[in-house]
Amino acid sequence: MPSLDIVNEIDHQEIDNAINNTLKEIATRYDFRGSNTTVEFLKKEKRITVVTEDSMKIKAVKEMITGNFVKRKLSHKTLDFQEPEGTSHGGLKMTVLLKEGIDRDNAKKIVKMIKDSGLKVQAQINDDKVKVTGKKIDDLQAVMAEVRGATLEIPVQFENMKS
Repeated sequence: MPSLDIVNEIDHQEIDNAINNTLKEIATRYDFRGSNTTVEFLKKEKRITVVTEDSMKIKAVKEMITGNFVKRKLSHKTLDFQEPEGTSHGGLKMTVLLKEGIDRDNAKKIVKMIKDSGLKVQAQINDDKVKVTGKKIDDLQAVMAEVRGATLEIPVQFENMKS
């Protein structure tokens, strides 16, 4: 029976490349000369930390990170920017969480959308992914088109398509 998995995975190497591009851009920009700005990607904790001097620089770094994500063909929906906090040295620190996996609420939305579409497929939630099975591959491709067209808070990818 044909099946596929709907997942939300991020490529850590591409994120690392986007952060390195952001650091290069910070090093060459005139408004960041002499400032103590750091951007660090913590792979195990799935977050990015930004430390800089003022809110204007935080906003500029936020735009650079988002722009470099788009350039590297990563979805900006994976970024969850937290509110900046003050540091002990008078600067600002912002944490950017990376959303990976499909949480329960979004998985329920996806399953409901698939059931409402009227296609003859079964959708079930497995941990942080949604498994869809059907009798025809055409139905699975219709599900893929339906999910791509939906406005979700997370990016989704399709994998393990088996016939």
